[in-house]
Amino acid sequence: MKMLARLLALAWALAAGGCALTPEQGAAATRVAGQARSVLVDCVREDACATPSALRALGVDALAASAPDAPRHHALILDYGQDALLARLSMLRSAQRSVDVQTYIFDEDDAGHMVLDELLAAARRGVKVRVLVDQLSALREVETLAALAGAHVNFEMRIYNPLLGRAHINYPQYVLAAACCWRRLNQRMHNKLLLVDGVAGITGGRNYQNSYYDWDPEYNFRDRDLYVAGPVVAEMAASFDLYWDARLTRRLPVLADVGRLLLRGGVPALPHEPFVLPGRVERISRDADDAMLVGALAAQALPVGEVDFISDLPEKHRAGHEGVAPSTRGLLGLIEGAQEEILLQTPYLVLSPVAQDLFRELQEREDPPRVLVSTNSLAATDAFITYALSYKYKRRHLREFGFEIHEFKPFPQDAPIDVEATGTVEPGDAVAAQADAGRSRSRPLEREYSALRWSGFSAHERVPLHRGGVRFGLHGKSLVVDERIGVVGTHNFDPRGDNYNTESAVVIEDAAFAQALAASIRRDMAPANAWTIARRDRPVVFSGLDYSLGKVSESLPVFDLWPTRYATSYEFRPGPGCTEPPPIHHPHFRACHDPVGDFPEVRMGLRSLLTRIFTAFGAGLAPIL
Repeated sequence: MKMLARLLALAWALAAGGCALTPEQGAAATRVAGQARSVLVDCVREDACATPSALRALGVDALAASAPDAPRHHALILDYGQDALLARLSMLRSAQRSVDVQTYIFDEDDAGHMVLDELLAAARRGVKVRVLVDQLSALREVETLAALAGAHVNFEMRIYNPLLGRAHINYPQYVLAAACCWRRLNQRMHNKLLLVDGVAGITGGRNYQNSYYDWDPEYNFRDRDLYVAGPVVAEMAASFDLYWDARLTRRLPVLADVGRLLLRGGVPALPHEPFVLPGRVERISRDADDAMLVGALAAQALPVGEVDFISDLPEKHRAGHEGVAPSTRGLLGLIEGAQEEILLQTPYLVLSPVAQDLFRELQEREDPPRVLVSTNSLAATDAFITYALSYKYKRRHLREFGFEIHEFKPFPQDAPIDVEATGTVEPGDAVAAQADAGRSRSRPLEREYSALRWSGFSAHERVPLHRGGVRFGLHGKSLVVDERIGVVGTHNFDPRGDNYNTESAVVIEDAAFAQALAASIRRDMAPANAWTIARRDRPVVFSGLDYSLGKVSESLPVFDLWPTRYATSYEFRPGPGCTEPPPIHHPHFRACHDPVGDFPEVRMGLRSLLTRIFTAFGAGLAPIL
């Protein structure tokens, strides 16, 4: 009874700490923020003193050249993190009327603060700026959110799906939310958009955090964005508006922690720690103002015709919602229409049941399409539990779905990454300061698998490797069908994207664009950047029995304890007769590849053991992974 009483008292205390403001308190906090907002505008010109940008100009030109039945667009694949940040800065400075930002993670590191500074500068020039962030990944400090609530009349930030009526929740509150509202806890806004003046936008995998722009000294994401200019931006803007006005979206002052801070002390000054590497910030800032540099980037954009934007509706998070979400339905439809080849890139190869059924059906065709998959290795991933589920089903992926899987290496030799930008070539004290700053903060913002971020044994820490250095992991979500349709979006092709997260994607049916996107994915799958997954050598004796028992063990939801897995990793070994890596079913595959073990580069230890444990017992986690 005493234990029950203590638990009830704890639950009451947690609930009391998480209670939303009363309507009267929310109105009072809103007034405090509203009265503090500056109305001063730095510019009286009609263009809001915008800096001309070739990227914005492409959007203006595309709209001028378009007709209702003949749209014209420009599309630019942003592979390099520095290009992605440069494009964002240039577009923000070119804004004349409006900027809309929708994102999952918005951190308070160098990249996050730099973009936030640009957004506030645009607001002070006279541009209407709206920022929508998911609660579990919003800015780290409540003081920052309170300051932004009263920053400027042209700037507004809102939070999507704030559990317990708060902008932030601590670990005990997270436990309470998991106990009372597990499904809502997992329902996150994973969409990512940057829209300028209704003429140009960026979408894709990147959030606002150092690790998405090659700015982290320890671990960065090899990601992909798509810049698109033309009429489709109006559809993207309409999607943003739906989320901005959604029933789960809240203004900052009405959230309990933000509102109470405003009521206690008014709007605080905007906290802004000094940039850890100010020289790097200054360089990218100068580059964003370099018309020739931005023009050279814009010149790489491909002219395309019709562009489709697929986006889930906020209603996906309504109680009782049924049916396949638009993002999932659209992607499955494209895959179903494949005739020759599917190129799929996802950081987390955990397929939903409906996707598994589709790939089985494709392989049952008389002439099935080839399916090449680019994903993370255990050494590269930021989510080893998710990798464990992928590891568990490698036999199924290879035999039943016909996948040719290439797992990204943690130290790729020829990928579109910029190691110099990480700061590891800067003086050691600056690097150490950045690393220490990252370690001193709470970790939850750094992972997109929101419902498992608070795992007590740090389930989303990277595994230890045999060697040190800046590590990279895949984060791009892309699809190419028959080298005629290209897709860049936010969907990881996983159960979470199907059922919990809201997602979006840009679809372009254009051979030149599809081939450019295919070349980008193939580069990530090249031997310098990835290991190939194939069947391991058969045992000398009882090979059929080993396979059968492994298959039976794999089918069990728990207790998948058979020690021998169907597949392992292979490294390409060039030499006479091996100038190019042959496919896994080619008779010369083994002559040109060496097996390197199930977990190459990984220092075997606790994480490897846990990977095997979750292989055995973690299948039940698949729906939220």
